[in-house]
Amino acid sequence: MNEASTTDIGAFDWTQLLQLLQEKGIALGINFGVKLVTALAIFFIGKFAIRLAVGGISKFMRRQNVDETLQTFICNLTSSALLVVVIIAAIGALGIETTSFIAIFGAAGLAVGLALQGSLSNFASGVLIILFRPYRVGDYVEAAGIAGSVVQVQILTTILKTGDNIQIIVPNSQIMNSIITNYSANDTRRIDMVIGVSYADDLDKVRQTLESVLAAEDRVLDEPKPTIAVSELADSSVNFVVRPWAKTSDYSSVKCDLTEAIKKRFDQEGISFPFPQQDVHLYKET
Repeated sequence: MNEASTTDIGAFDWTQLLQLLQEKGIALGINFGVKLVTALAIFFIGKFAIRLAVGGISKFMRRQNVDETLQTFICNLTSSALLVVVIIAAIGALGIETTSFIAIFGAAGLAVGLALQGSLSNFASGVLIILFRPYRVGDYVEAAGIAGSVVQVQILTTILKTGDNIQIIVPNSQIMNSIITNYSANDTRRIDMVIGVSYADDLDKVRQTLESVLAAEDRVLDEPKPTIAVSELADSSVNFVVRPWAKTSDYSSVKCDLTEAIKKRFDQEGISFPFPQQDVHLYKET
């Protein structure tokens, strides 16, 4: 009697245990399966939503004529940031605690930000340059103590080419922290010249000669009208300011050609360019 009871009890215990484990396993499997399906749904739907969002941002920036370099960078940055959010959400759907992941990402972001502080400053300046356009490719500018033509505007740097064909790469943060002089921003420029003549010369004749020289130069614009006026009675000359206007693209050539033309015409008219003079008085001691 006792042996049979013991056998029955032992068989009953194992059956109950197996049945319990089976039920728990099925419940856990179903629960995990639901979580897995939910996580996968979040991941793939999230990726699809990211694709739509990035595509919308790209189209908007194209309509706003945002620089292509900035378009690519912003789209990639947005896609990466949103993908991290989707991955964290999918992990959370699996029942895994995501607080530690967020803390790890935050610490990593802080460390990277401190390590790349200079680069981030250049990046922010590059974004401002591309958005506000203080200069464009092809413009002749002076910034951060460097003068040259803009070859390329990048996210971190601006490439300039000097007049003697030297390439200079300038960090964008240095440019944004300095005064930017853009000589190509406007279609026209005023040429400022100072012409000195002798005190013995006829000023009316000088003015008429200068007007004739400017009128003979086709690249000098009619509007705004050129300015010709006496500006200074200097130590050894009477100085005229000559201020014609020309297209920005013609500025240098017109200035050089006018300087040569004025010299030749003055020689023909007998108008002199005085040299600096200094009177020296000698006294003989007695």
